[in-house]
Amino acid sequence: MRVHVVSDVHGNTEGLAKAGDGADALVCLGDLVLFLDYADHSRGIFPDLFGVENAHRIVALRTARRFEEARELGRSLWAGLDREAAIEAAVRRQYAEMFAAFPTPTYATYGNVDMPDLWPQYAGPGTTVLDGQRVEIAGRVFGFVGGGLRTAMRTPYEISDEEYAAKVEALGEVDVLCSHIPPEVPELVYDTVARRFERGSRALLAAIHKTRPRYSLFGHVHQPLARRMRIGRTECVNVGHFAATSRPFALEW
Repeated sequence: MRVHVVSDVHGNTEGLAKAGDGADALVCLGDLVLFLDYADHSRGIFPDLFGVENAHRIVALRTARRFEEARELGRSLWAGLDREAAIEAAVRRQYAEMFAAFPTPTYATYGNVDMPDLWPQYAGPGTTVLDGQRVEIAGRVFGFVGGGLRTAMRTPYEISDEEYAAKVEALGEVDVLCSHIPPEVPELVYDTVARRFERGSRALLAAIHKTRPRYSLFGHVHQPLARRMRIGRTECVNVGHFAATSRPFALEW
C-alpha cells in the first residue's frame, strides 16, 4: 500500500493534480487557499485585490510582528468594500479548481486558512473530509484533526485549545495521526525563514505520548527547524510545503 500525503497546497493546483500519481490514495492536510504568497507577493487573493505594492507592505509588517499596523493597513484597504463577499468569491474559484484536481480516493482535512463551510459544495464522491474523525485505509487507522489554534494572525479556521483538544481526544488510538498543525515541540514549530514559533498543539503531543501512533503527520510550518523527529515509537513528519515543492510525502506498508 502506498499513500501520498500533502499539506499547505496554497493554490498549487498543477502540482495537486499529479500528487496522487503512483499512489493508492492521497491524504491532504489542508491550507488549500492562497491568500498571500510570502515568497512571491504577486500571487494570491490579496495582491489580486490590492496590488503587489500593498502585498509587499503587509508582508513586511507581519514579518516584523507589527500585527496591529498590518491590521490597520488591511482595514484601510478594505474600507468601502464587501470583504466577506470578495474573499468568498475568490476562495470559491480556488476551491473549484483544487477539488477537481483531487484523485480518487482522497482523504482531506482543513488547514487554518481554509473555509470549512464551503468544502461540502466542492468535495466530490471520491473525497472524504474528516475532522476529529477516523478512517481505516488498508488495515491502518488514520485519525484527522483539522484547523489551527488561535493566533494574532486571525486566519479563518482558528479554534480554541479546548475545542482542538476535544477533537484529538475523540480519535482515540490510531496508527497514523494526521493534523494540519504540528505537536507542540520547539524544533517542529519554529519557522527558520519567518523567524518565529508557530502554534503547535499540546493536545497532539499528549496524544502521541499516550497512544503512541506509528506516525504523526502534519504541515503548517513551511520552513521548520526539524522536518522529522521521533517521540518514543512515533515518527513525527512535517510532510512539506507542497505549494513550493510539489512533492508529496510517501507512506508505504
